[in-house]
Amino acid sequence: MVPSGVIGMVHLRALPGSPAWKGDLAQVEAAALCDADACVHGGASAVMVENYGDIPFFKDQVPAVTVAAMTRIIDTIRRTHPSVPLGVNVLRNDVQTALAIAAVTDAAFVRVNVLTGAAVTDQGVIEGQAAKAMRLRAELCPEVGILADIRVKHAAPLAARPLTEEALDLRLRAGADALIVSGSATGAKTDPALLTELRSAVPDCPLLIGSGSNVQNLPLYSAADGAIVGSSLKATGPDGQPMISSKLVTAYLAAAHFTASVHSTKEADSP
Repeated sequence: MVPSGVIGMVHLRALPGSPAWKGDLAQVEAAALCDADACVHGGASAVMVENYGDIPFFKDQVPAVTVAAMTRIIDTIRRTHPSVPLGVNVLRNDVQTALAIAAVTDAAFVRVNVLTGAAVTDQGVIEGQAAKAMRLRAELCPEVGILADIRVKHAAPLAARPLTEEALDLRLRAGADALIVSGSATGAKTDPALLTELRSAVPDCPLLIGSGSNVQNLPLYSAADGAIVGSSLKATGPDGQPMISSKLVTAYLAAAHFTASVHSTKEADSP
């Protein structure tokens, strides 16, 4: 399943084992549920959860305690909002864990930062995981959608290639169900020209804005089918930490042109 429309991003606070961990998983879970509630009540068509607070990230496999903590929190969100499509992103690029969590929590989709090629990141060189990801999905959860970043943020391609070639490889050779286009960093504006170029290259592929969209600049993204949004939906919460505001979600949706819908994961099958 690949949702379009507005996908609200739940940034988890630091989990056990990470440098910023505060020692209270129940508090992390409660904050995540509040963010998910705000996304749903504000009208988001889906919610995605990632271990955003675990910086610095492992570049591939995360520790077992991270898997356990994320599974617990995502299952809580799933039980609270059983009809809302739920997504998983395990930073920095642990797609095998993301798929495993999705399989046991009935999540609808996962995000993969580097599905093909190789990227130079702050975690080092990260190589594409398409071969492992597609085989594991076929085994565990064939209905789960794979949303793949193209030229993911906080990174640069190891070798420059035409954007069109990268997109076709992601769609036709790696089997991505949707492509995510982002700015250079979290919250950084996505270049509308990249979306336009990609729309011509892969006209049948759902395209999502991955960062930097807000109420003011949404008209620039007419080529997109949806957006993953978190940073611009946040206000200061009662504990002084940034939290998703349902009012800001509602305002964002009022400005958005996206139509909430669900695409089958079969649409990306290679000819």
